Amino acid sequence: MDKVLSFDGWEALLRTAIVGTLAYIALVVMLRFSGKRMLSKMNAFDFVVTIALGSILATVMLSNATTLAQGITAFGVLMGLQFAVTWSSVRLPWMRKWVTGEPQMLLYDGQFLDAALRASRVTESEVMAAIRSAGLSGQAFALAVVLETDASLSVVARNPGHDESSLVDVRGAAKPA
Repeated sequence: MDKVLSFDGWEALLRTAIVGTLAYIALVVMLRFSGKRMLSKMNAFDFVVTIALGSILATVMLSNATTLAQGITAFGVLMGLQFAVTWSSVRLPWMRKWVTGEPQMLLYDGQFLDAALRASRVTESEVMAAIRSAGLSGQAFALAVVLETDASLSVVARNPGHDESSLVDVRGAAKPA
């Protein structure tokens, strides 16, 4: 308890302020150069990278055992790995599926898909909220509701005379013959 309330002097506070500011600037600059993918809506993979970046920033700011150079190197390694994985996932379908998963159909042709709702841990009320947010007055007006890989719900409105090509990569969608 004494350590929590003690004051070790201004040097430790000054180090935290200076190193924290420099680490923050380095992280912002590196994120800026890494491209928009690092800052996009998050799927599980992006979430892990974000948490890891935050952990590195906190360690650099608060640990005397970790230098600013080590922190910047750790930022670079993590961003390099994230770039390699996303680069691969754009070119290799199995990698994309492994990293981001695949969208899941929750409602199709106005009918709830109960097994998919249970497996995805989404309630009918959440699906109805997404339908309302899309400006539709009821589930009968929704051709499909899809749980996307970033956990958002997409609503595809019923539109006579149009194809369903936007649903081609969705798990639970009828595949074209």
